[in-house]
Amino acid sequence: MTLGADSEVGRLRTVMLHRPGAELGRLTPRNNDQLLFDGIPWLGRAQEEHDAFAQALRDHSVEVLYLTELLTATLEIAAAREEIIASTLKDLYVGPSLQGWIESHLHGAAPDKLAEVLMAGLRNDEVRVDGSVAHALMQPEDFLISPLPNLLFTRDSSVWLRDRVAVTSLAMPARARETQLTGLIYRHHPRFAGTPVVHGPHLEHLEGGDVLELAPGVIAVGIGERTTPAGLERFARQVLTEDLARTVLAVPIAQERATMHLDTIVTMVDVDTVVIYPNMADSLRAVPLSLEDDRFVIGQESSFFSAAAAAMGIDTLHQIDTGLDPVTAEREQWDDGNNTLAIDARLAVAYERNEQTNARLEEHGIEVITISGDQLGSGRGGPRCMSCPIDRD
Repeated sequence: MTLGADSEVGRLRTVMLHRPGAELGRLTPRNNDQLLFDGIPWLGRAQEEHDAFAQALRDHSVEVLYLTELLTATLEIAAAREEIIASTLKDLYVGPSLQGWIESHLHGAAPDKLAEVLMAGLRNDEVRVDGSVAHALMQPEDFLISPLPNLLFTRDSSVWLRDRVAVTSLAMPARARETQLTGLIYRHHPRFAGTPVVHGPHLEHLEGGDVLELAPGVIAVGIGERTTPAGLERFARQVLTEDLARTVLAVPIAQERATMHLDTIVTMVDVDTVVIYPNMADSLRAVPLSLEDDRFVIGQESSFFSAAAAAMGIDTLHQIDTGLDPVTAEREQWDDGNNTLAIDARLAVAYERNEQTNARLEEHGIEVITISGDQLGSGRGGPRCMSCPIDRD
């Protein structure tokens, strides 16, 4: 067994996915904005789409690990149970009577039931507490423990590096608990025993969707709606100090929903080729960072493509020109047309509905495995967002 990754396009061997479950069924028109979804997905169809995605990976010899199964196995370990129950209770403000009931309920739950509560949350009408003023006065549909529908996007809560994993710090309150679960798995599950962990949810905000491993030794990090300049600095110092990279590219992006992460704008499909949202291709910039005598060396800002090519040691980082008019480009970018998952160099998974972007990829010699994402895409994420590579060649 091996663990780790240092590129976006090395042969993918093992990946972690999260099959959508009861947490997705918690979305309503009242809470979907707060929980960062643009619609109310049809759970059954979303599961079918996700199953097809997982099968497409298996068909290409990728081992698929499910977050739910990893979490359930982890919760069979007493120390892990105590740790996650304590951290969950710490963030609850529901009054002493209700808090006591929840604590007893969590301690008494079997591993699979505890995992379900941690992921799908706990509603006020699902408990029975005599003498709790909070319980009596709260609305039945109020959540005591919030659901985590964005667990679907496993890319964001952790990033595997050369021989270790970075547990990230998610910016949106609706997602903060996700890294508690991911971090718990990496600390306690036997599969990951002894794996060093960098960064962490207690540090400045850094999200996995903003981290692109362009080549061995070269990491690009988007700075925008989710990853802060301070989060970038903390992460860059860690990976540069520990020789996980020789250059980190800081890439400012618009702080907008449509471009929440760097991988909504650009992803790699070959060792020297990316697919990019054409409306931003000319304006995307990068600042190279390195360390010298434990001090940052901040390079000159330039085009993302020239900065990346220089750091990667290649003449040109090729961009696939999707050839789309501005309106079509905007539509397909919103539908995650640029959020591809490379299984290998020149072999990528993409949503089938982005027909024109996929056609341009194929014209450039990229084999595209298309999957349906009509329901999965309502949280604004594509195949790359929904996958956390654990082992790449």
